Amino acid sequence: MTRTRRRFRWTIAATAAAAAAFGTMAAASPAGAADTSGGAVRVASVPLPPELEAVRAAEATRIYGDPAERPLAARRTGLISLGDSEISGEGVGTYEPPTNGPDNWCHRSPDAAIHRTGIPADLTFNVSCSGAYSGNIRIGGSKQYADELVQSDNLAVKARNTRIKMVLLVAGANDDLQFGPVMTDCVTRYLTLQGACEPKYAPGWQARVDGLVPKVEQTVRDLRTVMRDAGYADGDYKLVVMGYPSPIGPDFRDNPNFPGKLSCGGLGYDSDTVWGRNTAVPAFERGMRRAAANTGATYLDNSRLFHGHEVCMEDPWARGLYIDLSKPGTPDENSVRQSFHPNARGHAAFASCLTQLYSSGLREAGCADVDSAGTPTLFPLAWDDAYRPLRNEATGNCADVSGAASANGTAVLGWDCHGGRNQGWWYDSARRTLHTQLTQDRCVDVPGARYQAGTALILWNCSGAGNQKFVRDGATVRPAAATGLCLTQAAAKEPLRLQACNGSASQRFA
Repeated sequence: MTRTRRRFRWTIAATAAAAAAFGTMAAASPAGAADTSGGAVRVASVPLPPELEAVRAAEATRIYGDPAERPLAARRTGLISLGDSEISGEGVGTYEPPTNGPDNWCHRSPDAAIHRTGIPADLTFNVSCSGAYSGNIRIGGSKQYADELVQSDNLAVKARNTRIKMVLLVAGANDDLQFGPVMTDCVTRYLTLQGACEPKYAPGWQARVDGLVPKVEQTVRDLRTVMRDAGYADGDYKLVVMGYPSPIGPDFRDNPNFPGKLSCGGLGYDSDTVWGRNTAVPAFERGMRRAAANTGATYLDNSRLFHGHEVCMEDPWARGLYIDLSKPGTPDENSVRQSFHPNARGHAAFASCLTQLYSSGLREAGCADVDSAGTPTLFPLAWDDAYRPLRNEATGNCADVSGAASANGTAVLGWDCHGGRNQGWWYDSARRTLHTQLTQDRCVDVPGARYQAGTALILWNCSGAGNQKFVRDGATVRPAAATGLCLTQAAAKEPLRLQACNGSASQRFA
């Protein structure tokens, strides 16, 4: 008999309702005394099947000293993360036994984000596993390793033994997208001189994203069902779907200490790093956002979180290509798989964003290090909604990053409006900085703080310095340190320059 049928039978028996069906969105009927703590009537949890109940009882004994399932208000509080290698801790380098082989390669790290948030909780649980796809998480899914539970079963156990405050899901990369194998192929093609991987994968990339979205949606719905069967109302906890940051970008040569691609593990064609940052990850992010919106989950947009902290940058939050030469049979796939994943600093950044999100009350938010301070900041938006074109009233051109490049010193000019990412701009009103949509790490800059007529504007690494601060005054954009000067486009397809403010259409941007 299949696992799904066994679950169906015990759910029906426990609820004594012949019309109840496993997997519906309705809360389970009472199975025993109701928990009336906190003034609200709470349904007791649906009994687990015997094999899971044994796991639950053993865990309760470890936590409390006896196997009883306690009322919700009498339990210790908990946080839990489910999903794949992005959140398990793969890439950190230190892993909890027995998840570092030889029979289990989940690669769960004690430095994983769920263990490092500032969210008050007595216990934190990381049940994610490197390589997991939605079928390893969903109700009735498959185990990855013999000593692992299906992740939804693990949630069912922990939701009955603790009062879960947040369920974090990071999943989708190992479904249709196959992000890991794609990255591996891109590196292999670089090492074997086969040419860039973008032409191979770009044509079908959106179809891959479209294929994974319904699987992530059903995974979220299954997690809701698990929590309802455990006696929770939807408002008793926060269910967060977190997006994936891009681990790579094309601006590593701006690192003054760039040691070369081989040393820092940034092996790949430059054009592929551009495609990954500007196209592949944003498309994935939009898919994850759609899945969260369609299921009512809270969404954390981390697509820009590692901008400025990619592999080979000054303070990387992701690990580059990694090969453990101490292992026999090198290169060993279980060491190589740690490549291009968040390192300990990356997980600290995740933890900071999650902490801010939890206390914000927002249903959707974006997180990024907006001024290269090394500290992520949460904003009440998803990043693609933040960026707008700046159209010059006189020329009809849009402010444009020349050549869609984002290296330090790239010119900012006017160009025919086309809606590309190099024509999207976000004005951070709190910091008075103007960011290009290409990367959160590059701001409009007055080079050398030369506040004089004729100075051409450029992009530069966002630093919070005074020469990157601007004032939006009506339709004009002015340096905060010299408000008598305005950004000006004198003629079509000309650079944006500082000129004395004169009220002309060439100085107005809508």
